[in-house]
Amino acid sequence: MQNVLVTGGAGFIGSHLVDMLLEQGKHVVVLDLLTYAGSMENLAEARVYNTFEFVHGDICDGELVSNILRNHNIDTVFHLAAESHVDNSIADPGKFIQTNVTGTYSMLYACLHYWEDKGRPHDFRFIHVSTDEVFGQLGLDDPAFNEQTAYAPNSPYSASKAASDLLARAWYHTYKFPAIITNCSNNFGTRQHTEKLIPKVVALALSGKPITIYGSGENIRDWLYVKDHCQGLILAATHGNIGESYCFGGNNEIKNIDIVLTICDMLDTFKPKGSPYRANIIHVADRKGHDFRYAIDATKARTALNWQTGINFAENLYTTIRYYGVMITPVKPQENVQ
Repeated sequence: MQNVLVTGGAGFIGSHLVDMLLEQGKHVVVLDLLTYAGSMENLAEARVYNTFEFVHGDICDGELVSNILRNHNIDTVFHLAAESHVDNSIADPGKFIQTNVTGTYSMLYACLHYWEDKGRPHDFRFIHVSTDEVFGQLGLDDPAFNEQTAYAPNSPYSASKAASDLLARAWYHTYKFPAIITNCSNNFGTRQHTEKLIPKVVALALSGKPITIYGSGENIRDWLYVKDHCQGLILAATHGNIGESYCFGGNNEIKNIDIVLTICDMLDTFKPKGSPYRANIIHVADRKGHDFRYAIDATKARTALNWQTGINFAENLYTTIRYYGVMITPVKPQENVQ
């Protein structure tokens, strides 16, 4: 892995992956359309490297993708470009079909022909980065998702990601294309867009606005630190078997209400105000098709890839909240959280 293409590299997870690859001495090309969730500010650290290049463009532009692959002699593709917010997919599913399904097809089509034109090199890899939401939802006592869990997506977002996973799988089984699929639980860390739960709670709290929670707040998510996830993606590219999938989870199952309460309490410690932040928490009508619980069993990744998570969850969460406490600007009062 020397010449790497990262789609969606100006986004939250992508930019952390780019930084990690550059630190390892790789030549990295980022392809990003710079929609609302992507920002050149996320690539501030990457831009100081002379082994970094940025291309502003659309993954649906097959000719552009083909030119990048050829001109930079790409040997590894990390495909992260995607529409990812469930609420947005409910309001405008067509955009998710276009980016996540058609865009992934465009990437796979261009990469397949590039790979075949180069004589099907054994060291080429296509890492398709996906979500645990493709597996549907779990009951309170159900075993966690793993690589053998059947797909059962429940939102337009998760359905579009499931379709893209299946395309990558089909490319391997039909053409022996060297694709690897990864599925992760909820990521957290710096640079995440304020539509997501943790940065949005911080923004609402610091703005003095109601901190709104869907339904009872009993929904459970497994939280994975973004840098741990990126380490897993690199290990999948360098040590994973083609045609296989790997699940990455943080082993941190927490109710939405509990993580919101934790954020409020952490804000009380370094940005105290007259009353506790948790006093502003209110409950609103639940989201359509709101999955109850996600959880990942990452045994395969730990054993096959020797992947492991880093320092403890509470420390990473506190570092993340302090970052948003400095970086975030106030939000509109009508915006809700998950």
